[in-house]
Amino acid sequence: MTSDAAGDEDEEAAERLTDAQRALRAQLLATEHWSLLASRSTTQGEVLTRIAIYLTLVSAGLVLLGILSQATGFSGWFGAAAVGILLVLVLLGFITLVRVYNTATEDLAYVLAMNRLRAAYLDLDPGIGRYLLMGTTEDQAGIDRTYHPFFPRPVSQVLGSSMMIITVVTAVVTGLFTGGLCAWLGLPVAAAVAAGIVAASVVIGLALRNGYVRYRRSLAALERLRND
Repeated sequence: MTSDAAGDEDEEAAERLTDAQRALRAQLLATEHWSLLASRSTTQGEVLTRIAIYLTLVSAGLVLLGILSQATGFSGWFGAAAVGILLVLVLLGFITLVRVYNTATEDLAYVLAMNRLRAAYLDLDPGIGRYLLMGTTEDQAGIDRTYHPFFPRPVSQVLGSSMMIITVVTAVVTGLFTGGLCAWLGLPVAAAVAAGIVAASVVIGLALRNGYVRYRRSLAALERLRND
């Protein structure tokens, strides 16, 4: 059954509801809406805490490297210690990065679910449509309207996101690790710096590509669910 046919059947069923059934349905929809809001808030709070923990660890790691550099004069076992500390930070960064991008997909699911509930509100009372600022459809237009109701898909929304912060920090730490490893292995400073820049650029490129691919796959999965 197509989504259009299913939608027509739902509208016909809504028209046959009694006032008591409409009130009960509105109550159930509102309960589900609050449940989604609570779940979304919990998920966002959890991932922001993870980001804060990682940034704290990065700061502590850099301070520790500064102390070690003063104690060793950048000689002896400082290189091995620096590479080890940066390696740990890189691993923690990628773990945090995976969780942040997973959260972005979950947040998209919450947005689509709440758009669907608003559409159900409209089925119960079409007159409330002018009071709804956020999206009411499960498509790109509905997603854009919910995330930013005033103009669609602003670049600033992506650049200013928590996802971009953790991507840049992880890329910088990866670049420091790569450059430090190259210098520790005896490569010239210029080559170590170039390797670090390349590594950071690769991380940013792959992370952004992964985010875009996940987003498109989520929309494709949504389209398949609608057509089932």
